[in-house]
Amino acid sequence: MDFTRRQFIQVTGATAAGLAVSGMGFDLKPIKAHAQMLKTEYAKQTTSICPYCAVGCGVIVYTSQKGDGRVIDIEGDPDHVINRGTLCSKGAALSQLSENKLRVTDPMYRAPYSKEWKTVSWDWALTEIAKRVKATRDAAFTRTNAKGQVVNHTTAIASVGSAAMDNEECWIYQALMRSLGLVYLEHQARI
Repeated sequence: MDFTRRQFIQVTGATAAGLAVSGMGFDLKPIKAHAQMLKTEYAKQTTSICPYCAVGCGVIVYTSQKGDGRVIDIEGDPDHVINRGTLCSKGAALSQLSENKLRVTDPMYRAPYSKEWKTVSWDWALTEIAKRVKATRDAAFTRTNAKGQVVNHTTAIASVGSAAMDNEECWIYQALMRSLGLVYLEHQARI
């Protein structure tokens, strides 16, 4: 067998490297691979809509089934006609809306001319909102216009819908607002 000097150096170098590796405890035999279980393996999937802008991208929300209903992960919905599974940077960080220690979870109220917010109950907050809407509506309600035509509306309250609502929810919302007599109805998608 004829070896050139170059071939001799290659063979001895490979042999030396093999001996060095085997001396370090490396085992080159095939091993059985174990896949890591996904954190969303047993989570409940719910489709929703991203609330950030008027595009209305679809998202899949994974929630825990341990009884606490915590959000585990949120990802783009590949079956949604608008975003086809992609999300912008805001949508990708959507889970921080619900899983954030700094998030305010109780209603807060700041009295007129006060500099401090105080935590109030949900019952108090919802009752107070309802009282103020009714008072504003009653104070500015117009039954007839200058021509004597029945209009039954108020121009003292306006409503801006949300991009997180689908068509059916928007219809119900605008029907409620029109039943109060609101004229100025807008939606985030048109702004």
